[in-house]
Amino acid sequence: MKLTYSSYLKIDELLDLQDFRSKPAEHDEMLFIIIHQTYELWFKQILHEMDKLRPDLNNGKTWAAGKTMKRILKILKTMVGQIDILETMTPLEFESFRGFLDEASGFQSVQFREMEILCGHRSQHMIEAHKHQPQYVDRLKERMQQQTLWESFCTFLQKKGYDAHIPERINEEGLLYEPSEHNQEILLDIMNNDDETAMLCELFVDFDEGMQEWRYRHVKMVERTIGNKMGTGGSSGVDYLRSTLHQRIFPDLWEIRSEI
Repeated sequence: MKLTYSSYLKIDELLDLQDFRSKPAEHDEMLFIIIHQTYELWFKQILHEMDKLRPDLNNGKTWAAGKTMKRILKILKTMVGQIDILETMTPLEFESFRGFLDEASGFQSVQFREMEILCGHRSQHMIEAHKHQPQYVDRLKERMQQQTLWESFCTFLQKKGYDAHIPERINEEGLLYEPSEHNQEILLDIMNNDDETAMLCELFVDFDEGMQEWRYRHVKMVERTIGNKMGTGGSSGVDYLRSTLHQRIFPDLWEIRSEI
């Protein structure tokens, strides 16, 4: 059979993946499903890019790493923009099918947890949320053994001849490692004297800020939709999401701002 646009992209299968739970089918459930399926596709692409970014950093490839980071940033902006579409759904429209979701929740997104892990975050609930799905637990634990973005960046600095320290993993909750005054001194020198590496530093700050923007917009979207109700996955809903705000991924790059 000749390859066509539809067969290559499996369009028929893709368009058959929107399975309504509401009975009778509620109009806005379609939007809810498509938005979240789209998010999962973007998460997959970001993970795909991160799996390229880290070896590029380890090999000291400044241009390749910068190009990949710029792509990730564009995807993040697109994801944040999609919240505007979801916010066209009123609380009453969401409530019309929310009860049919049972315990399904974005809190259970394995791919987003993988992203958080590669960003250096750890928490017991990452594993706990999937305790009845061992394939996901194994997947997350495998990610936890891999290099984080910051560890790869510090390796990149070493490749460039800087005496950067690979951060020690000392925290089991929150960010794995503590800020390093030693690395901050190196970063200050880079910002003043190494434009090419400084450009990559700024892209990492853009990414950190982009993740915080995503979290903030997500919190406000949930708050305007369900208020302070408990989340469908058993989480505390908005209260839990608020607790994730302002989580810095690369604190050393923020700490030097007041010294530049």
